[in-house]
Amino acid sequence: MHVRTLTGGLAAACLISLAMAGGHAAAAPHVASAPAAAARVLTYDAGGSAEFRSAVDRGAAIWNESVDAVELRPAAAGQRANIRVLADNGWPRALPTTLGSGTVYIGRQAVDQGYDTVRISAHELGHILGLPDRKPGPCSSLMSGSSAGTSCTNRYPNSAEKAEVEGNFGGALVGRAPAPHRGVIVD
Repeated sequence: MHVRTLTGGLAAACLISLAMAGGHAAAAPHVASAPAAAARVLTYDAGGSAEFRSAVDRGAAIWNESVDAVELRPAAAGQRANIRVLADNGWPRALPTTLGSGTVYIGRQAVDQGYDTVRISAHELGHILGLPDRKPGPCSSLMSGSSAGTSCTNRYPNSAEKAEVEGNFGGALVGRAPAPHRGVIVD
């Protein structure tokens, strides 16, 4: 996750330092700090992702680096995962069931055509996080998917995509349906 904003304690430390620098010993005023919202943890099972396992792990790590409201973690042995990731011979696609849950397919057809496996993974996980396709789109948009072409290896969401995921999970109820799309999202 990227660096979260410091509150409360930092402000109090600054006030104490200022008071001491002025030659006055002052008690620190009580500074109320807003509790940081905990990230919603979503687990994923990449056991069926075959040769794409490292790409799936990297795609999840990219989302973890990019947003604060949600964190993707590998499911523990025997734990039921929110997201299943599978490899198949078709085209990559996501089947969201609710916001933060569903199945992702890393299709070998796109990989065989030259598309970047980590970009595919991060893109499909983006669908599970509530993002729609944005086609046609530039390479700077992760959700432009295949419309950016095989030369595009941008694996990171842009600022608008990050903000949308933050909004989706910044107070989302567990089990909320993703909007505005449902069903299979074929990229």
